[in-house]
Amino acid sequence: MESKKWHRFPFLCQIVAFTLYYERCYAGDCPADGRTWVPFEQSCYHFVHGEENIAQSYTYQSAKEICRGYGLLRAKSAEVNNFIVQYSPEVWKGNINMWLDMNFNPDNNSLMWNDNTGLTFVNWDRTFSTTEFASMDICAALHSSTGMWEQVSCLDDIENGVVCETAQKSEKQNSNNSPLLTALVVLSVLIIVGVSAVLWFLHQRHDFSTIFTSFEYHPPFRSPTADEATLVDSEETEDMA
Repeated sequence: MESKKWHRFPFLCQIVAFTLYYERCYAGDCPADGRTWVPFEQSCYHFVHGEENIAQSYTYQSAKEICRGYGLLRAKSAEVNNFIVQYSPEVWKGNINMWLDMNFNPDNNSLMWNDNTGLTFVNWDRTFSTTEFASMDICAALHSSTGMWEQVSCLDDIENGVVCETAQKSEKQNSNNSPLLTALVVLSVLIIVGVSAVLWFLHQRHDFSTIFTSFEYHPPFRSPTADEATLVDSEETEDMA
């Protein structure tokens, strides 16, 4: 049993070292602004809610004000769309519709994300149409119960839930002294792996315990005191007698 533990030791050390290296060099970071941000893939999400986890509803303009400095929800992939649907019950009670960060582009007669990227993924509950609302009044909302998207008015008194979104900040890209820190982390990884390999090798050779038994303790030489010297002389005299 003890042998199996030693076999695992180098492997565990390498896992720990790699984890430290990955977290330091590649792990993302969500804003530290007092809000609760939930990381997923390369973005962070803040679900705006009221007392007792009841979702608060806002108009489109109010929602944009709440997320000022960031953006509203952009479900650009099926994975993000599913994440929002699955995580919503952890934050809110009941079903809710959430504003999507879209605007209407008259050049191609379609909606696009407010960061000026096209809709490579869509999940409309029915065929998209520009006839239901005036072209500049077309917004969209996501249903938390189904994950489907719905066309809604941007200007009418329609209120929906709010999810703010922002990209994670990569420490590797934003750290001014990242080359030096990365070098130190790599060196630490190599030292940990090297030490674990040496310990494993010594254990395989059964020399690990002999390292300590090969050293014998020898007390340093100490001159006897006057009383000790007298006692020794007396004992020698008695022996001679």
